[in-house]
Amino acid sequence: MAHLTYLAVLTGCLACAIWLEPVLGTGVLRQFGRLARTVLPVAIFFVAVDLAAIRAGWWDFDPAQIVGLVLPGGLPIEELLFFLVVPVCAILGFEAVRTVLGRFTAPRR
Repeated sequence: MAHLTYLAVLTGCLACAIWLEPVLGTGVLRQFGRLARTVLPVAIFFVAVDLAAIRAGWWDFDPAQIVGLVLPGGLPIEELLFFLVVPVCAILGFEAVRTVLGRFTAPRR
């Protein structure tokens, strides 16, 4: 079961944030294009940094903690998912705070 650890953590992060969309109506997932334009450039950059670090021998992954599906360059699928899931969770949280504060504060003049 240890090989599912990384995926379990990512699933937990997503589970803790995804409810904000329907409950608070943040609108993050309804604006998929904006979300993709926000997350993908950063994910691409960090994937490139990870690949360079793996290639240089500075970075590796415990095979006991991952499912074993490795992308070209030695990047585990969980690491790619990390660069997608965590920013989406952060954006959901940020927009949830904005939504709640917007409901309880008077508009600025």
